[in-house]
Amino acid sequence: MNIALMSHDHKKELMVQFCTAYCGVLSKHTVCATNTTGRMVAEATGLPVNLFLSHAHGGIEQIGQRIIYNEIDMVLFFNDPRSGELDDSVLSISKLCDKHSVPMATNVATAELLIHGLARGDLDWREVMNPNRIPFAI
Repeated sequence: MNIALMSHDHKKELMVQFCTAYCGVLSKHTVCATNTTGRMVAEATGLPVNLFLSHAHGGIEQIGQRIIYNEIDMVLFFNDPRSGELDDSVLSISKLCDKHSVPMATNVATAELLIHGLARGDLDWREVMNPNRIPFAI
């Protein structure tokens, strides 16, 4: 499974803590992220993280395109509701996930549910839906 990580500035440390806690599950999958979030997660966990551009340079749009082409299986986008900075981006990614049936979490509680489901195999239907997918690469 291809898992995309994104987070508002005030939620980056929470994303790092989350990925550290679930490093064992994430290590069995391909992880990609916007630049700053991805670098922080990779440094803290040792996980290989495929980096997209930063948000300011189009990283969220890059992930959006991967969703459209069915190359992302799960999105973890830790949203800071107090920040108006990325609200349009959160909405855009949310709409794409809804349109293309990609599970998305915008907070740590929902992310935990998705990660536990991923570990149990509850999201294997994504693999069945697209069995001939080309392996993820940036």
